[in-house]
Amino acid sequence: MVRLNVLPLLEKRGKTKYWLYKQLGMSYQNFKRMVDNETRSIRYERIETLCLLLECTPNELFELDLERE
Repeated sequence: MVRLNVLPLLEKRGKTKYWLYKQLGMSYQNFKRMVDNETRSIRYERIETLCLLLECTPNELFELDLERE
């Protein structure tokens, strides 16, 4: 299963989930689902925005969890 690696990236940058939520300008419900890896898809534009905000590459933004399928 591919998962978003947002929380460790936020911690590494000294940022909070609230900061990211405000930067993304999306509903809190959708934001929470995305951060908690409860969503089935994510737009390319959102991936690009996350990478810019978190100063990371898509490779750093995602992780492959082979134990959870």
